[in-house]
Amino acid sequence: MSGELAVYLVQFALALALAPLLPGIINRVKAKFAGRHGKPLLQTYYDIAKLLGKGEVISRTTTWTFAAAPAIALAGTACAMALLPLGGAPSPLAFAGDFVLAAYLLGMGRFAVMLGALDTGSAFEGMGASREATFSALAEPVFFLALMVLTSLCLDLGRGATAAFSLSAMFDGHTAGAWLTGKGELLLLPVIFFVLLLVENCRIPVDDPTTHLELTMIHEVMVLDHSGPNLAMILYGSALKLWFFAALAAGLLTPALPLWQQAGLRLLIILLLAVAVGVVESIMARLRMERVPYLLGGAAAMGTLALILTQAR
Repeated sequence: MSGELAVYLVQFALALALAPLLPGIINRVKAKFAGRHGKPLLQTYYDIAKLLGKGEVISRTTTWTFAAAPAIALAGTACAMALLPLGGAPSPLAFAGDFVLAAYLLGMGRFAVMLGALDTGSAFEGMGASREATFSALAEPVFFLALMVLTSLCLDLGRGATAAFSLSAMFDGHTAGAWLTGKGELLLLPVIFFVLLLVENCRIPVDDPTTHLELTMIHEVMVLDHSGPNLAMILYGSALKLWFFAALAAGLLTPALPLWQQAGLRLLIILLLAVAVGVVESIMARLRMERVPYLLGGAAAMGTLALILTQAR
């Protein structure tokens, strides 16, 4: 087994194992800011284990779509993560244009959860699905715009046209060092991916994952009717999605180092990003829904500026 493949497999196994730790870190940071002891750091693991041992209550109005949605969402997120380079090691599944597949694997999972929410016939869950569709439609162009900047940079660094359109080339560590050599506009990209992390995972200031008011929820309202193992899959899939976007931002902040050093540093940055999410959720309130497009518009403006400056050099 090659060194790169070994690093990748270890990192992928760690991602699958440690993803539920990120919500625990966020909750502990929020608790410290509020002066409380808070939930245990491993609370998400406990919740998943407990739900896997419970039965399910399924409405007679639902069809197979409702039952299949959590598994489809989890599988889509896990497959998208498998396309990411981990610890400086390229994904063995990498190919030109794999970022499109990764984006639409995530979109497939989101669409499945939305269909499951609509399948219940609940007006509240339908409202949540509508909000999810709206914000995801606004976030997707920002995601592709940021990747366009990275593709342009890879071409400038002498990568072939085939490699430049792969996530493994965009986030291999060499991109992170480019802002040290005069491409300061690339510092905007980690900010953009951090905003996308908050939006795609429905965190404050976009949504409050701890609220119990259906009128103000986005993601949580869509999964109100799920229980037992299906709810466990939703919780685990949400943690994996949080790790996916944190890994994107970490890939832009980790310079090219020896494989195991780069892997350790990238893992540390992912955990620190969870701390940053907890800080953000502790120091600011949730935005009114009509303000969320302005947040994504600001991220799009930063991406456009970065693209213009990259092309101008």
